[in-house]
Amino acid sequence: MLNRTKIIKELEPGLNAIFADEVDLYDKEHVVLFSTESSDRSFEEEVLWTGLGGAVVKAEGAPVSYDDGQESWVARYNHETIALAFAITEEAMEDNLYESSSKRLTKSLARAMAHTKQTKAANVFNNAFSSSYTGGDGKELLATDHPLINNNTAANEPTTAVDLSETALENAYIDIANFTDDRNIPTSYQPKSLHIPVQLVFVAERLLMTPGRVGTADNDISALYSRKTFGGGYHVNHRFTDTDAWFVRTDCPNGLKMFERVAMSTKMEGDFETGNMRYKARERYSFGWSNWRSLYGSPGA
Repeated sequence: MLNRTKIIKELEPGLNAIFADEVDLYDKEHVVLFSTESSDRSFEEEVLWTGLGGAVVKAEGAPVSYDDGQESWVARYNHETIALAFAITEEAMEDNLYESSSKRLTKSLARAMAHTKQTKAANVFNNAFSSSYTGGDGKELLATDHPLINNNTAANEPTTAVDLSETALENAYIDIANFTDDRNIPTSYQPKSLHIPVQLVFVAERLLMTPGRVGTADNDISALYSRKTFGGGYHVNHRFTDTDAWFVRTDCPNGLKMFERVAMSTKMEGDFETGNMRYKARERYSFGWSNWRSLYGSPGA
């Protein structure tokens, strides 16, 4: 006799394969934005360590000077549980509609889970200029006044917002190269990659992929191109909402991160009361940043 238990055993492996194949079809745009780490806790905290200041001259016979490193602020990653399910009715199974319906719904479920992950990743950038979304130092990700332990402030965005251009990217390189740590020691960070909405793809292509300068009759080389200033190239994110905002990811370690608490999993079971077959996808993760020096950007003019 064909019962629902047997249908589950026959249907679930096929649905899992469809789900996995469908997830792989979608661009994982978050991979170039965040480094990924695993977590075995309900949340993760990372502490910014300020380190020591510069060494000082020791006079002959004089005691050595001491300095104290200290903790500055804490970045917290609160993992969210992301889940969605669908049900196949008992009547659909009776009418032999479960196979076509389940395959269609499985593909839609995979698409929905992928969309949510990419949206949450992009929203770290979409909210990067908003004071409603702050990090461990109490400031938004991109700001002109990140507080330092020496009571000074530092910026990872231009003082005046600018559109994406050759001059803007050259100034971004200079600003990033001038980053210091909280004890005013140069960090020597470098730009790694440019990240843009789809509306800026042709601007980025001309700026980074052309040997000559763009928009000028002079026979000058493009310094951005010849120096390979952005070795990681540029990347389009289809969920960036500001059409003229642009972002530069730097090589700062422990910067933009995704913590994976529980990897994507699926489960299928029958419901006794309704007779429905239920199929669920679930994962747990969080996106955020530990060090603002990992990003530079402008909301556009």
